[in-house]
Amino acid sequence: MQDMYDQPKYKPFAQSALFADGNSSRPLPPDSVPFASGPFAGTSSGRSGENEVAQDKAALAAKTNPYPVTLQLLRRGQERYSIYCLPCHSPAGDGDGLVARRGFPHPPSYHSERLRQAPDRHFFDVMSNGYGIMHSYADRVAPPDRWAIVAYIRALQLSQNADAKRLPPDAREHLASSGQGGRP
Repeated sequence: MQDMYDQPKYKPFAQSALFADGNSSRPLPPDSVPFASGPFAGTSSGRSGENEVAQDKAALAAKTNPYPVTLQLLRRGQERYSIYCLPCHSPAGDGDGLVARRGFPHPPSYHSERLRQAPDRHFFDVMSNGYGIMHSYADRVAPPDRWAIVAYIRALQLSQNADAKRLPPDAREHLASSGQGGRP
């Protein structure tokens, strides 16, 4: 019953008659790039610079988005959202992405009252830790990029729930003439 446990195997750097160089460990393929993963990857182990670690600590500790919402931040958030979130959450953030349309459970719409009222930290934590069937993206999306995505989600929410009364008169007139109306 212990065949797998007792199977023949090599310890790292042990000698081996199997390979011509006599070594059981194989050389890395040319141009390969080491990739660290796990909870300690990119921390004080020396794989990241001190500035990046300090920036990540500040971003991880923030309760609200620590970055000023600028066009550059929104564009970065849109880019990261398009890569990591759009397949399930859809371009509009309504939870009807292509993955969900093909049978995967639909994520909640960002436009629900519950998520419009949720603090920024909620979205950051969901991306960091996962939620329900969504897995964590902490190993793929850096903390500053997670906050950029949060800013973009807020822009999506505003785009779908904008109050027409807050628009300038010429924009309201254009909406009225186009038949799109708008929220009163």
